[in-house]
Amino acid sequence: MFRDIFQNISLVAAVVSWLAAQVIKLLLFIAQERKFDYGFLFRLGGMPSSHTSSAAACAASVGLRSGFGSPVFAVATGLLMLIMIDAQSVRRAAGVQARLLNQMAEEFYRNHKFSPEKLVEFLGHTRLEVLIGLVLGIMVALFMHQCFPEWAAACPA
Repeated sequence: MFRDIFQNISLVAAVVSWLAAQVIKLLLFIAQERKFDYGFLFRLGGMPSSHTSSAAACAASVGLRSGFGSPVFAVATGLLMLIMIDAQSVRRAAGVQARLLNQMAEEFYRNHKFSPEKLVEFLGHTRLEVLIGLVLGIMVALFMHQCFPEWAAACPA
């Protein structure tokens, strides 16, 4: 069973794509801030969307394996669309609200001397970040299927 997981090229493509997106975020942070923060390997939000990237890699790989007219590809694509919408709307709105609440808490702290716990502000994505995540995921899936055709062929559809 455990071996089957690593033989599933669609699952591996999703994980590789997520990891690639997180490494890109880290490299962009290093280039902008001139410092290293390994926390960027696990942080939400930013360029590119790792959620979108992994879902796109999985969906593209499923399409390449099962056919783009298959019901499995339709389900994978439907989930990809939900993830993309969530990343650029719901989670982005939550991040904006968290930023506003943190500003209000800071103002309140200055006047009343209590220790506010900050909310995570870096949650969602812009449309461009989601689009780049989509392109990255598709590219990773195409690359893996191109470079490892025997692996893709060995996976059951």
